[in-house]
Amino acid sequence: MEDKVNYALVGVFVLALGAALIAAVLWLAAGSSGQKHYTTYEVIIQESVSGLNIDAPVKYLGVDVGKVREIRLDPKNPQHVQLMLLIERGTPVKQDTEAVLRTQGLTGIAYVELSGGGVDTPLLVAKAEGEIPTIRSKPSLSARIENVLTTLLADLDRTSTSLNAALDAENRATFKKILADTAELTQMLAAQKAVLSAGISDAARTASNAAQASAQIAPLVARVSGAADAVERMSADVSRTSADASRTIATADNGIKQFSGESLPELDRLLAELNVLAGSLRRLSAQAERDPSSLLLGNRNVNPGPGEKAKP
Repeated sequence: MEDKVNYALVGVFVLALGAALIAAVLWLAAGSSGQKHYTTYEVIIQESVSGLNIDAPVKYLGVDVGKVREIRLDPKNPQHVQLMLLIERGTPVKQDTEAVLRTQGLTGIAYVELSGGGVDTPLLVAKAEGEIPTIRSKPSLSARIENVLTTLLADLDRTSTSLNAALDAENRATFKKILADTAELTQMLAAQKAVLSAGISDAARTASNAAQASAQIAPLVARVSGAADAVERMSADVSRTSADASRTIATADNGIKQFSGESLPELDRLLAELNVLAGSLRRLSAQAERDPSSLLLGNRNVNPGPGEKAKP
């Protein structure tokens, strides 16, 4: 007995089940999207956005916070690219927040990374109603590397050009001559190696003698320093002695002046009296020589002789 299968009934069941699954997926998608609210922001990129696609993720420090809604050239400047980003409300996009392009691993899939934003910095809002707030951008790692490589290659090119200009035929000949002269000088130095060794030995002995002389000079310098100190002390003593002598001379000068003013007149009178006394003594001595007895008997009256007159 063979089983009879109603293929029409099976087809209707499969179609109904597929429709139910599609409706459930759409309902879930609509429900999940309805729970999130987004804010539109604009970013101006000044480099190639190769690898970045619509609905590419937007991350804030690695956390998914939105997606790329639109990619287009800037109508005002074709060197710039405008990105329209849908970012979940409540994301702390601030005035100093910056956007940069990054790539995921080796796949090369690009996304937008947000970073920065100080704690006290105000949130980024539109300047006027109807305008879209613009997030600042900075060059990506690949752009910075490209700029550095471009600058490096330009410097290498300039250096190569300068070397080519410097190493022309004339300069190469001059450089070759310098090398030849250097080789000749080296040979001459090698030939005079013995003389140079002797000179170095003499220099070493001279340095040793100079060191010994320096060691001997040190005590002499110390003695000279001590003698200088002694001379300085003696000079100070002489200065003090000179000051004392000056004061003594001044005192003596005052005494001499006082002696001259007070004692000289008395001395003159004394000398006059001594002169008179000396005269008297001379007369007395002469009288004693003529008549020694007169010292005992006094003056005697002598009768005048013939032809003499009597003394009064």
